[in-house]
Amino acid sequence: MGGFKIKKGDQVLVIAGKDRGKKGKVLRVDRQRGRVVVEHVNMIKRHTRPNPRAGVQGGIVEREAPIHISNVMVISPDSGRPSRVGIKVLEDGRRVRYAKVDGAILDQ
Repeated sequence: MGGFKIKKGDQVLVIAGKDRGKKGKVLRVDRQRGRVVVEHVNMIKRHTRPNPRAGVQGGIVEREAPIHISNVMVISPDSGRPSRVGIKVLEDGRRVRYAKVDGAILDQ
């Protein structure tokens, strides 16, 4: 897999699958598998055994499952529109990610 242009904390839109159209924040990026975990997207139920030492109560737990990175698009912070991501070098030498749809800088 190549270098991914989506990072933890990015606001993304799901563009494919059962949760298409949902927006959320990226919680984790799995670079080896090419997947991302987005909050409140691709929710699954897990039957969990109680573990008193770890403080886990047990029962049926609902949590996010990873989805493929190609199924999400970054949302531009300026216009709120989904966009592809480019990389450019600023005058001061910093490499930043930007939204191609309107040129908004994604990295602070």
